[in-house]
Amino acid sequence: MTGKTPFELMMEQAQEMTKAFNPAMTSFDPSGFEKLWPTMGKDAMEMFFGKGLSQNGLDAKTRLLLTLAGLTMQGAQAEVPMRSTVRHAMEAGATEEEIAETIAQMSMFAGIPAMTRAMEMAKDVMAEKKDDET
Repeated sequence: MTGKTPFELMMEQAQEMTKAFNPAMTSFDPSGFEKLWPTMGKDAMEMFFGKGLSQNGLDAKTRLLLTLAGLTMQGAQAEVPMRSTVRHAMEAGATEEEIAETIAQMSMFAGIPAMTRAMEMAKDVMAEKKDDET
């Protein structure tokens, strides 16, 4: 047993495949995209749903909080999407308390370990945002 999650194993396989296709990609780090377009999540949610499909439906902030809940429910294993969603939710107007409450609510369904992992990632993103503002 390797002790790695299926997600970690899949990512290793994807990295090996990428190296085989293009050796220059060995130093590629997708986490760099997180700050490239900080409002992407809000903009995409508004474009795809809020302004396209449902004028009177959920706003971007609510959609992103629901996405955060779903990612927490999956065990908070997808770090880049989790961190991006926290950042995008804040850009869409979600408060730290709303983000924490959304994640905490999922403990009843996803379990304490998933909630704890999601909270740690959210806390890191919030701290980075505060560092960026100073």
